[in-house]
Amino acid sequence: MKVKLAYGKTGLEVELPDDRTTIVEPSYLPGLPDQTGAIRTAVRDPVGGTSPLRKLAQSGHTVAISVCDITRPIPSRTVLPVLLRDLSHIPDQNIVILVATGTHRSNTDSELRQMLGDEIVDRYNVLNHNAFDDTILKSAGETQDGIPIFLNRHWLESDLRITVGFVEPHFFAGFSGGPKMVAPGLAGFDTIMRLHNAEMIGHPEARWGVTVGNPIHDSIREIAAKTGVDFALDVTINRERRITSVYAGEPTTVHRASCRFARTISMQPVNRPFEVVLTTNSGYPLDQNLYQAVKGMSAAAQVVKRGGTIVAVAECLDGIPDHGEYGRLLQSSSGPRDILDTVHSPGHNVHDQWQVQIQAQIQLKANVKLKSTYLTEEQVRSAHIEPIEDVEGAISEELLRHGSGGRLCVIPEGPQTIPYLATS
Repeated sequence: MKVKLAYGKTGLEVELPDDRTTIVEPSYLPGLPDQTGAIRTAVRDPVGGTSPLRKLAQSGHTVAISVCDITRPIPSRTVLPVLLRDLSHIPDQNIVILVATGTHRSNTDSELRQMLGDEIVDRYNVLNHNAFDDTILKSAGETQDGIPIFLNRHWLESDLRITVGFVEPHFFAGFSGGPKMVAPGLAGFDTIMRLHNAEMIGHPEARWGVTVGNPIHDSIREIAAKTGVDFALDVTINRERRITSVYAGEPTTVHRASCRFARTISMQPVNRPFEVVLTTNSGYPLDQNLYQAVKGMSAAAQVVKRGGTIVAVAECLDGIPDHGEYGRLLQSSSGPRDILDTVHSPGHNVHDQWQVQIQAQIQLKANVKLKSTYLTEEQVRSAHIEPIEDVEGAISEELLRHGSGGRLCVIPEGPQTIPYLATS
Protein backbone atom coordinates (compact mmCIF):
# COMPACT_ATOMS: atom_id res chain seq x y z
CA MET A 1 0.00 0.00 0.00
CA LYS A 2 1.05 3.59 -0.60
CA VAL A 3 0.81 5.90 2.40
CA LYS A 4 1.20 9.69 2.42
CA LEU A 5 3.10 10.82 5.51
CA ALA A 6 2.81 14.34 6.91
CA TYR A 7 6.32 15.69 6.26
CA GLY A 8 7.27 19.33 5.82
CA LYS A 9 4.86 21.26 3.61
CA THR A 10 4.52 18.71 0.82
CA GLY A 11 4.39 15.29 2.51
CA LEU A 12 6.29 12.07 1.84
CA GLU A 13 4.81 9.03 0.10
CA VAL A 14 6.04 5.55 1.01
CA GLU A 15 5.08 2.04 -0.08
CA LEU A 16 4.52 -0.46 2.72
CA PRO A 17 3.54 -4.15 2.94
CA ASP A 18 -0.26 -4.58 2.89
CA ASP A 19 -0.41 -7.71 5.00
CA ARG A 20 1.65 -6.49 7.97
CA THR A 21 0.59 -2.85 8.29
CA THR A 22 -1.97 -1.13 10.49
CA ILE A 23 -2.68 2.55 9.84
CA VAL A 24 -3.76 4.69 12.78
CA GLU A 25 -5.04 8.17 12.00
CA PRO A 26 -7.58 10.61 13.40
CA SER A 27 -11.25 10.00 12.75
CA TYR A 28 -11.65 12.31 9.79
CA LEU A 29 -14.05 15.20 10.14
CA PRO A 30 -14.50 17.78 7.40
CA GLY A 31 -13.89 21.37 8.35
CA LEU A 32 -16.88 23.39 9.47
CA PRO A 33 -18.71 24.66 6.36
CA ASP A 34 -18.72 28.22 7.70
CA GLN A 35 -15.70 28.66 9.95
CA THR A 36 -16.17 32.39 10.35
CA GLY A 37 -19.83 31.97 11.22
CA ALA A 38 -19.06 29.26 13.78
CA ILE A 39 -16.44 31.43 15.48
CA ARG A 40 -18.81 34.41 15.53
CA THR A 41 -21.60 32.30 17.06
CA ALA A 42 -19.25 30.90 19.72
CA VAL A 43 -18.00 34.36 20.69
CA ARG A 44 -21.49 35.85 20.84
CA ASP A 45 -23.19 32.87 22.53
CA PRO A 46 -20.48 31.65 24.94
CA VAL A 47 -20.60 28.58 27.20
CA GLY A 48 -20.20 28.43 30.97
CA GLY A 49 -22.36 31.40 31.91
CA THR A 50 -19.96 34.06 30.59
CA SER A 51 -21.32 37.18 28.90
CA PRO A 52 -20.64 37.65 25.17
CA LEU A 53 -17.20 39.15 24.52
CA ARG A 54 -18.60 42.47 23.29
CA LYS A 55 -20.38 42.96 26.63
CA LEU A 56 -17.37 41.89 28.70
CA ALA A 57 -15.13 44.45 27.01
CA GLN A 58 -15.80 47.99 28.19
CA SER A 59 -14.73 50.90 26.00
CA GLY A 60 -11.99 52.03 28.39
CA HIS A 61 -10.53 48.57 28.96
CA THR A 62 -7.06 47.44 28.04
CA VAL A 63 -7.12 43.98 26.44
CA ALA A 64 -4.48 41.25 26.17
CA ILE A 65 -4.96 38.29 23.83
CA SER A 66 -2.69 35.24 24.14
CA VAL A 67 -2.17 33.38 20.84
CA CYS A 68 -0.10 30.35 19.77
CA ASP A 69 3.36 30.67 18.23
CA ILE A 70 4.53 29.27 14.87
CA THR A 71 4.96 25.72 16.24
CA ARG A 72 1.18 25.30 16.53
CA PRO A 73 -1.01 24.97 13.42
CA ILE A 74 -4.00 26.93 14.74
CA PRO A 75 -5.56 29.10 11.99
CA SER A 76 -5.17 32.32 13.99
CA ARG A 77 -5.60 34.47 10.88
CA THR A 78 -9.12 33.04 10.60
CA VAL A 79 -10.01 33.23 14.30
CA LEU A 80 -8.57 36.59 15.34
CA PRO A 81 -10.37 38.88 12.85
CA VAL A 82 -13.74 37.55 14.07
CA LEU A 83 -12.81 38.00 17.71
CA LEU A 84 -11.35 41.48 17.10
CA ARG A 85 -14.52 42.61 15.36
CA ASP A 86 -16.35 42.12 18.66
CA LEU A 87 -13.67 44.32 20.25
CA SER A 88 -14.08 47.09 17.65
CA HIS A 89 -15.29 49.51 20.34
CA ILE A 90 -11.88 49.18 22.07
CA PRO A 91 -9.19 51.55 20.70
CA ASP A 92 -6.52 49.66 18.75
CA GLN A 93 -3.80 51.00 21.02
CA ASN A 94 -5.53 49.40 24.02
CA ILE A 95 -5.19 45.90 22.56
CA VAL A 96 -1.99 43.84 22.76
CA ILE A 97 -1.61 40.44 21.09
CA LEU A 98 0.90 38.31 22.97
CA VAL A 99 2.53 35.38 21.19
CA ALA A 100 2.70 32.65 23.84
CA THR A 101 6.18 31.34 23.07
CA GLY A 102 6.98 29.82 26.48
CA THR A 103 10.71 29.17 26.13
CA HIS A 104 10.57 28.87 22.33
CA ARG A 105 12.38 31.44 20.22
CA SER A 106 10.65 34.65 19.16
CA ASN A 107 8.71 34.46 15.93
CA THR A 108 10.05 36.53 13.04
CA ASP A 109 8.06 39.29 11.38
CA SER A 110 7.52 37.01 8.39
CA GLU A 111 6.23 34.23 10.65
CA LEU A 112 3.92 36.62 12.48
CA ARG A 113 2.44 37.72 9.17
CA GLN A 114 2.04 34.10 8.09
CA MET A 115 0.31 33.28 11.40
CA LEU A 116 -1.85 36.37 11.91
CA GLY A 117 -2.07 38.15 8.56
CA ASP A 118 -0.60 41.48 7.49
CA GLU A 119 -3.59 43.55 8.61
CA ILE A 120 -3.40 42.41 12.22
CA VAL A 121 0.39 42.75 12.44
CA ASP A 122 0.27 46.26 10.97
CA ARG A 123 -2.74 47.42 12.98
CA TYR A 124 -2.17 46.04 16.48
CA ASN A 125 0.66 45.81 18.98
CA VAL A 126 1.92 42.22 18.52
CA LEU A 127 4.60 41.12 20.99
CA ASN A 128 6.56 37.91 21.33
CA HIS A 129 6.66 36.77 24.95
CA ASN A 130 10.19 36.32 26.31
CA ALA A 131 10.44 34.01 29.32
CA PHE A 132 14.05 35.07 29.89
CA ASP A 133 13.44 38.83 30.13
CA ASP A 134 12.75 39.70 33.77
CA THR A 135 11.79 43.27 32.82
CA ILE A 136 8.56 42.08 31.16
CA LEU A 137 7.63 39.67 33.98
CA LYS A 138 5.58 40.25 37.11
CA SER A 139 5.05 38.08 40.17
CA ALA A 140 1.57 36.74 40.89
CA GLY A 141 2.35 34.74 44.03
CA GLU A 142 2.74 30.98 43.94
CA THR A 143 0.71 27.80 43.57
CA GLN A 144 -0.37 25.71 46.54
CA ASP A 145 2.63 23.47 45.84
CA GLY A 146 5.01 26.42 46.00
CA ILE A 147 5.60 26.99 42.27
CA PRO A 148 6.46 30.70 41.80
CA ILE A 149 4.12 32.40 39.34
CA PHE A 150 5.86 34.88 37.07
CA LEU A 151 3.83 35.97 34.04
CA ASN A 152 4.08 38.56 31.28
CA ARG A 153 3.26 41.93 32.85
CA HIS A 154 1.27 43.07 29.79
CA TRP A 155 -1.00 40.11 30.49
CA LEU A 156 -1.34 40.66 34.23
CA GLU A 157 -1.86 44.41 33.94
CA SER A 158 -4.60 44.25 31.29
CA ASP A 159 -8.23 44.75 32.28
CA LEU A 160 -9.48 41.94 30.05
CA ARG A 161 -7.51 38.75 29.34
CA ILE A 162 -8.39 36.42 26.45
CA THR A 163 -6.79 33.13 25.39
CA VAL A 164 -7.01 31.68 21.88
CA GLY A 165 -5.84 28.07 21.85
CA PHE A 166 -5.54 24.95 19.73
CA VAL A 167 -6.52 21.74 21.53
CA GLU A 168 -4.87 18.41 20.77
CA PRO A 169 -3.46 15.64 22.99
CA HIS A 170 -0.16 16.69 24.60
CA PHE A 171 2.60 14.27 25.54
CA PHE A 172 3.05 15.41 29.15
CA ALA A 173 0.43 18.11 29.81
CA GLY A 174 -2.52 15.95 28.73
CA PHE A 175 -3.96 18.39 26.20
CA SER A 176 -2.76 21.65 24.68
CA GLY A 177 -4.67 24.92 24.49
CA GLY A 178 -6.73 26.38 27.31
CA PRO A 179 -4.65 27.17 30.42
CA LYS A 180 -1.39 26.40 28.58
CA MET A 181 -1.87 29.74 26.83
CA VAL A 182 -1.10 31.33 30.21
CA ALA A 183 1.52 28.95 31.58
CA PRO A 184 3.91 28.00 30.18
CA GLY A 185 2.90 30.21 27.20
CA LEU A 186 3.27 33.57 28.98
CA ALA A 187 5.27 32.41 32.00
CA GLY A 188 8.75 33.30 33.18
CA PHE A 189 11.66 30.90 33.02
CA ASP A 190 11.59 30.08 36.76
CA THR A 191 7.91 29.15 36.58
CA ILE A 192 8.39 27.04 33.46
CA MET A 193 11.32 25.17 34.96
CA ARG A 194 9.28 24.18 38.02
CA LEU A 195 6.43 23.01 35.78
CA HIS A 196 8.86 20.91 33.73
CA ASN A 197 11.28 19.50 36.30
CA ALA A 198 12.29 15.84 36.32
CA GLU A 199 9.82 14.89 39.04
CA MET A 200 6.88 16.44 37.16
CA ILE A 201 7.87 14.96 33.79
CA GLY A 202 8.53 11.55 35.33
CA HIS A 203 5.14 11.35 37.05
CA PRO A 204 3.10 8.41 35.66
CA GLU A 205 0.05 10.63 35.04
CA ALA A 206 2.03 13.27 33.11
CA ARG A 207 1.01 11.82 29.77
CA TRP A 208 -1.18 12.06 26.69
CA GLY A 209 -4.85 12.80 27.37
CA VAL A 210 -4.69 13.13 31.19
CA THR A 211 -5.62 16.51 32.67
CA VAL A 212 -6.86 15.63 36.17
CA GLY A 213 -4.32 14.01 38.48
CA ASN A 214 -1.58 15.08 36.09
CA PRO A 215 0.61 17.34 38.29
CA ILE A 216 1.70 19.46 35.31
CA HIS A 217 -1.80 20.17 34.04
CA ASP A 218 -3.18 20.57 37.57
CA SER A 219 -0.58 23.29 38.24
CA ILE A 220 -1.13 24.96 34.87
CA ARG A 221 -4.87 25.06 35.47
CA GLU A 222 -4.32 26.50 38.96
CA ILE A 223 -2.07 29.27 37.60
CA ALA A 224 -4.62 30.28 34.96
CA ALA A 225 -7.46 30.28 37.51
CA LYS A 226 -5.46 32.15 40.16
CA THR A 227 -4.33 34.93 37.82
CA GLY A 228 -7.58 35.16 35.86
CA VAL A 229 -8.66 34.51 32.28
CA ASP A 230 -11.82 36.44 31.39
CA PHE A 231 -12.66 34.75 28.09
CA ALA A 232 -11.26 31.70 26.30
CA LEU A 233 -11.60 30.42 22.76
CA ASP A 234 -10.33 26.96 21.77
CA VAL A 235 -10.49 25.18 18.43
CA THR A 236 -9.76 21.71 17.09
CA ILE A 237 -8.65 21.17 13.49
CA ASN A 238 -8.39 18.40 10.89
CA ARG A 239 -5.45 17.38 8.71
CA GLU A 240 -6.21 20.19 6.25
CA ARG A 241 -5.85 22.64 9.17
CA ARG A 242 -9.54 23.48 8.95
CA ILE A 243 -11.53 24.08 12.12
CA THR A 244 -13.68 21.13 13.22
CA SER A 245 -14.98 22.58 16.49
CA VAL A 246 -14.90 25.90 18.29
CA TYR A 247 -15.85 26.70 21.88
CA ALA A 248 -15.74 30.08 23.59
CA GLY A 249 -16.60 31.49 27.00
CA GLU A 250 -15.70 30.46 30.54
CA PRO A 251 -12.15 29.02 30.39
CA THR A 252 -12.58 25.74 32.29
CA THR A 253 -15.83 24.86 30.52
CA VAL A 254 -14.35 25.71 27.12
CA HIS A 255 -11.22 23.62 27.59
CA ARG A 256 -13.06 20.66 29.05
CA ALA A 257 -15.45 20.60 26.07
CA SER A 258 -12.59 20.96 23.58
CA CYS A 259 -10.60 18.15 25.22
CA ARG A 260 -13.63 15.87 25.16
CA PHE A 261 -14.12 16.55 21.45
CA ALA A 262 -10.40 16.14 20.65
CA ARG A 263 -10.19 12.86 22.56
CA THR A 264 -12.92 11.22 20.45
CA ILE A 265 -11.21 12.26 17.22
CA SER A 266 -7.50 12.03 18.02
CA MET A 267 -7.03 9.12 20.42
CA GLN A 268 -7.40 5.71 18.76
CA PRO A 269 -7.24 2.26 20.45
CA VAL A 270 -5.19 -0.67 19.12
CA ASN A 271 -5.33 -4.28 20.35
CA ARG A 272 -1.63 -5.08 20.68
CA PRO A 273 1.81 -3.46 20.65
CA PHE A 274 3.82 -3.40 17.41
CA GLU A 275 7.40 -4.43 16.66
CA VAL A 276 7.83 -1.42 14.34
CA VAL A 277 6.07 1.95 14.41
CA LEU A 278 6.44 4.55 11.65
CA THR A 279 5.53 8.06 12.82
CA THR A 280 5.71 11.68 11.73
CA ASN A 281 5.54 14.98 13.58
CA SER A 282 2.43 16.12 11.67
CA GLY A 283 4.33 18.03 8.99
CA TYR A 284 4.98 21.77 8.90
CA PRO A 285 4.94 23.75 11.15
CA LEU A 286 5.14 21.03 13.82
CA ASP A 287 8.14 19.19 12.35
CA GLN A 288 10.39 22.25 12.12
CA ASN A 289 13.06 20.84 14.42
CA LEU A 290 14.17 17.71 16.25
CA TYR A 291 13.06 19.16 19.60
CA GLN A 292 9.44 19.22 18.43
CA ALA A 293 9.79 15.80 16.73
CA VAL A 294 10.05 14.12 20.14
CA LYS A 295 6.25 14.45 20.28
CA GLY A 296 5.86 12.18 17.26
CA MET A 297 8.26 9.68 18.82
CA SER A 298 6.24 9.79 22.03
CA ALA A 299 3.02 9.05 20.11
CA ALA A 300 4.72 5.99 18.60
CA ALA A 301 6.09 4.90 21.98
CA GLN A 302 2.55 4.39 23.27
CA VAL A 303 2.16 1.28 21.12
CA VAL A 304 5.68 0.09 20.27
CA LYS A 305 6.76 -3.23 21.76
CA ARG A 306 9.62 -3.05 24.25
CA GLY A 307 12.77 -3.71 22.23
CA GLY A 308 11.01 -2.66 19.03
CA THR A 309 11.83 0.15 16.61
CA ILE A 310 10.40 3.61 16.01
CA VAL A 311 11.03 5.10 12.57
CA ALA A 312 10.34 8.85 12.67
CA VAL A 313 10.19 11.26 9.75
CA ALA A 314 10.55 15.00 10.46
CA GLU A 315 11.86 17.57 7.99
CA CYS A 316 13.59 19.73 10.67
CA LEU A 317 13.84 22.92 8.62
CA ASP A 318 14.91 24.71 11.83
CA GLY A 319 17.58 22.12 12.68
CA ILE A 320 18.09 20.68 16.18
CA PRO A 321 17.51 23.76 16.82
CA ASP A 322 20.48 26.01 17.61
CA HIS A 323 18.56 27.93 20.29
CA GLY A 324 17.81 26.45 23.69
CA GLU A 325 19.71 23.74 25.58
CA TYR A 326 18.16 20.63 24.01
CA GLY A 327 20.98 19.96 21.54
CA ARG A 328 23.74 20.67 24.05
CA LEU A 329 22.21 18.35 26.64
CA LEU A 330 22.05 15.54 24.10
CA GLN A 331 25.57 16.10 22.81
CA SER A 332 27.08 16.29 26.29
CA SER A 333 25.71 12.88 27.27
CA SER A 334 26.80 9.36 26.38
CA GLY A 335 23.28 8.11 25.77
CA PRO A 336 19.73 7.75 27.16
CA ARG A 337 20.70 6.20 30.49
CA ASP A 338 23.28 8.90 31.13
CA ILE A 339 20.65 11.55 30.32
CA LEU A 340 18.20 10.16 32.86
CA ASP A 341 20.89 9.85 35.52
CA THR A 342 21.82 13.50 34.91
CA VAL A 343 18.31 15.01 34.97
CA HIS A 344 17.44 13.09 38.14
CA SER A 345 20.61 14.16 39.94
CA PRO A 346 20.04 16.50 42.94
CA GLY A 347 19.67 20.14 42.00
CA HIS A 348 19.76 19.55 38.25
CA ASN A 349 17.12 21.67 36.49
CA VAL A 350 18.17 22.98 33.09
CA HIS A 351 16.24 24.56 30.23
CA ASP A 352 14.89 21.94 27.79
CA GLN A 353 15.83 19.00 30.00
CA TRP A 354 12.21 17.82 29.88
CA GLN A 355 12.52 17.08 26.16
CA VAL A 356 15.72 15.09 26.50
CA GLN A 357 14.21 13.28 29.50
CA ILE A 358 11.18 12.17 27.46
CA GLN A 359 13.36 11.24 24.49
CA ALA A 360 15.62 9.17 26.74
CA GLN A 361 12.63 7.36 28.27
CA ILE A 362 11.46 6.47 24.75
CA GLN A 363 14.91 5.28 23.66
CA LEU A 364 15.25 2.97 26.65
CA LYS A 365 12.09 1.28 25.41
CA ALA A 366 12.77 1.19 21.66
CA ASN A 367 15.40 1.92 19.04
CA VAL A 368 14.74 5.21 17.21
CA LYS A 369 15.63 5.96 13.58
CA LEU A 370 15.09 9.30 11.86
CA LYS A 371 14.59 10.50 8.29
CA SER A 372 15.23 14.25 8.01
CA THR A 373 15.94 16.48 5.02
CA TYR A 374 17.71 19.28 6.89
CA LEU A 375 19.74 17.46 9.55
CA THR A 376 23.10 15.91 8.72
CA GLU A 377 23.90 12.33 9.72
CA GLU A 378 26.35 13.72 12.27
CA GLN A 379 23.66 15.91 13.85
CA VAL A 380 21.24 12.99 14.11
CA ARG A 381 23.87 10.70 15.62
CA SER A 382 24.82 13.42 18.14
CA ALA A 383 21.22 13.13 19.38
CA HIS A 384 21.77 9.37 19.91
CA ILE A 385 19.40 8.56 17.03
CA GLU A 386 20.19 6.47 13.96
CA PRO A 387 19.92 8.50 10.73
CA ILE A 388 18.22 6.94 7.69
CA GLU A 389 17.57 8.13 4.16
CA ASP A 390 15.42 5.30 2.80
CA VAL A 391 12.26 4.95 4.93
CA GLU A 392 10.93 1.95 3.00
CA GLY A 393 14.29 0.17 3.27
CA ALA A 394 14.51 0.81 7.02
CA ILE A 395 11.00 -0.56 7.54
CA SER A 396 11.76 -3.69 5.49
CA GLU A 397 14.98 -4.27 7.41
CA GLU A 398 13.24 -3.97 10.78
CA LEU A 399 10.34 -6.22 9.83
CA LEU A 400 12.82 -8.81 8.57
CA ARG A 401 14.72 -8.60 11.86
CA HIS A 402 11.55 -9.27 13.83
CA GLY A 403 10.60 -12.29 11.73
CA SER A 404 7.29 -13.37 10.25
CA GLY A 405 5.32 -12.23 13.30
CA GLY A 406 6.62 -8.67 13.11
CA ARG A 407 3.95 -6.06 12.43
CA LEU A 408 4.06 -2.38 11.47
CA CYS A 409 1.93 0.47 12.81
CA VAL A 410 1.88 3.69 10.78
CA ILE A 411 0.86 7.04 12.27
CA PRO A 412 0.77 9.26 9.15
CA GLU A 413 -0.36 12.38 11.01
CA GLY A 414 2.00 11.91 13.98
CA PRO A 415 0.80 13.41 17.27
CA GLN A 416 -2.44 14.53 15.64
CA THR A 417 -3.34 10.90 16.47
CA ILE A 418 -2.40 9.21 19.71
CA PRO A 419 -2.76 5.42 19.59
CA TYR A 420 -3.14 3.56 22.87
CA LEU A 421 -3.47 -0.06 23.92
CA ALA A 422 -7.16 -0.86 24.37
CA THR A 423 -6.36 -2.74 27.59
CA SER A 424 -4.49 0.22 29.15
